[in-house]
Amino acid sequence: MDFTLNDEQRQLQQLARDFARKEIIPIAAEYDRREELPWQVVEKAFEVGLLNPTIPEHAGGLGLGMFDECLIGEELAYGCMGIYTVLMASELGIAPILIGGTEEQQARFLGPLTEKAGLAAFALSEPGNGSDAAGMATMARDDGDAWILNGAKMWISNGGLAEFNVVFATTDKNGGHKATVALVVPKDAEGFSHNKIKHKMGQRASLTSELVFEDVRVLKENQLGRLGDGFKIAMKTLDKTRIPVAAGSVGIARRAMEESIKYAKEREAFGKPITEFQAIQFKLAEMAMGIETGRLMYQKAAWLVDQGMPHGFESAIAKAYCSEMAFSAANEGIQVHGGYGYVGEYPVEKLLRDVKLNMIYEGTNEIQRVVIARNLLK
Repeated sequence: MDFTLNDEQRQLQQLARDFARKEIIPIAAEYDRREELPWQVVEKAFEVGLLNPTIPEHAGGLGLGMFDECLIGEELAYGCMGIYTVLMASELGIAPILIGGTEEQQARFLGPLTEKAGLAAFALSEPGNGSDAAGMATMARDDGDAWILNGAKMWISNGGLAEFNVVFATTDKNGGHKATVALVVPKDAEGFSHNKIKHKMGQRASLTSELVFEDVRVLKENQLGRLGDGFKIAMKTLDKTRIPVAAGSVGIARRAMEESIKYAKEREAFGKPITEFQAIQFKLAEMAMGIETGRLMYQKAAWLVDQGMPHGFESAIAKAYCSEMAFSAANEGIQVHGGYGYVGEYPVEKLLRDVKLNMIYEGTNEIQRVVIARNLLK
């Protein structure tokens, strides 16, 4: 058991840390207010190698593993969870192609993302179902060499802006998992449209969309795996991609702690800095305990992925624990700041708004507990 990062990992971590401080933090509050995705950050991330780093080498990418992806994620989320979600959601869209796609499909779909700045998207949730993924209503009708896609997807990060969307559909509403398919739909497909979801509580710098499919023709060469593999590919994807959510949560918690320490050292009450009060010290200590524990959990889960070992149990624990820990850290950060924490002059209120979504997307924390319990009761 070795907790030492190698030289390459330390360089990668420092690159992401510098990027967050230089490119993300200075603009995060502005794009949160504007509810706009800062495309220039996506382009700069591409230029330095922080965009889509898990694309395999045979498709022209860096081929980084989950552990490395999470090292990057913690640092970027420290800057802004919403902007990090743009980059993380692209990895979410790439993951099904790595899991269920052939090498030819990986080269065809992912190769272009190594040539210029571009994003991917993962489309599973629908207006009428989220965690009940098996109850999807989006239909794929067999049309010889293609599927005809009709339906809608909801809460899709990068939806409409992404170069392609991995869309999950059913060929028979009574067919269960065996009727599901995973289809790669390009953004310029005829009949495909999207509607931006506005007025989000947090993560406003990321694009969240409703996707609409009206007789969209998708060639079967864009199908990942076989008929019936769709649900399996989706679940395997989420088992992996929950881990970067955990890493991002640790980044938010670390930001909350560091902002709280900085403020508490400057703020005086009763004639002395509030860092001298045990009530404040205990809040900071709790934050540190959560951060250190959460980091170990997400790193263990990421290590399991890279070793090709089962990891669903650990990824569920990491996602649920880290997101709730980070919410608590941000909440306590507001308390440390007092009235100033409740307004936008300091970043802690944004941290709380942003991290709330980490408890919901990629499987609510209630679903994570279902996954954990099922593993315990096998």
